[in-house]
Amino acid sequence: MPAGALLHLSLQSAKHEPDRFAARLGDALHATGFAVITDHGLPQELIDECLRHFRLFFSYSTTEKLRYHRVGSGGARGYTPFGVEIAKGATQPDLKEFWHMGRELDANHRYRSMMPPNVWVEQIPGFQSTLTALYTAFDQLGRQLLASIARYLGLAEDWFEHAVATGNSVLRVLHYPPTTGIATGLRAEPHEDINVITLLLGADEAGLQIRTQDGTWLNCNPPANSLVCNVGDMLSRLSNNRLPSASHRVINPTGEQAARSRYALPYFLHFNPDYLIQTLPNCITAQRPNRYPNAITANEFLHNRLHEIGLL
Repeated sequence: MPAGALLHLSLQSAKHEPDRFAARLGDALHATGFAVITDHGLPQELIDECLRHFRLFFSYSTTEKLRYHRVGSGGARGYTPFGVEIAKGATQPDLKEFWHMGRELDANHRYRSMMPPNVWVEQIPGFQSTLTALYTAFDQLGRQLLASIARYLGLAEDWFEHAVATGNSVLRVLHYPPTTGIATGLRAEPHEDINVITLLLGADEAGLQIRTQDGTWLNCNPPANSLVCNVGDMLSRLSNNRLPSASHRVINPTGEQAARSRYALPYFLHFNPDYLIQTLPNCITAQRPNRYPNAITANEFLHNRLHEIGLL
């Protein structure tokens, strides 16, 4: 597949031609597991403010940042230090640190034991309000794209709504420090995402690569003010790999770029923790037999994978 082969889709076209948008999005995800979404509608002022907050936070000393690390939480909320997460099957940890924010729940919510409270940096004015607003905007956008994916899979447009209404979705803010002087390892080793779909801001900065079906690596360099949507393992399992979860990585920069930090904002949209992931009947055919006959809850699936990548 040649460079630049990822399909670019304007989200605005979904309003005027929903069937065509769903078909093109589904075909793109079926072919590569990835698509580029333009005109996504996420407020730029929220994105910029979030990045300002985290450029400041990640500049803090390690001792100060570790105040926001919750040991034993699997990185579910707050700060995860540099060099902790390791891709499944990799031998070295990724060259990154990150922050996680999840869904806000009441203290007595039935999912509270599976979705811990958020962590806030109170000395940064507007930190909580900015992240909460951006999380909400991502969540709404993700549901909109899932409606199109449902159309593509021959399901009712609102089919995913009940499954993700209180999903264990996570907003991650990634910081890849400068790589000068680092001899080994990648900013992110080859991996697949755990969740349903991922929405990624920040891929317009060079480094993200996608492994195609023939095993080659495709550079993903979408235009500014766009985002990347990709299939996670949960959706791949649900669709019997009709929508594949493609392996991707972030390679290290060279030259002057090696001395600069890289930031990215992925939103990992998840099912409700107790949602039972079982193969869709209309994705099972004689040519495509059921690869996942054993159903599993979203929370069990997540915890299995968190163990595999070193966060639990």
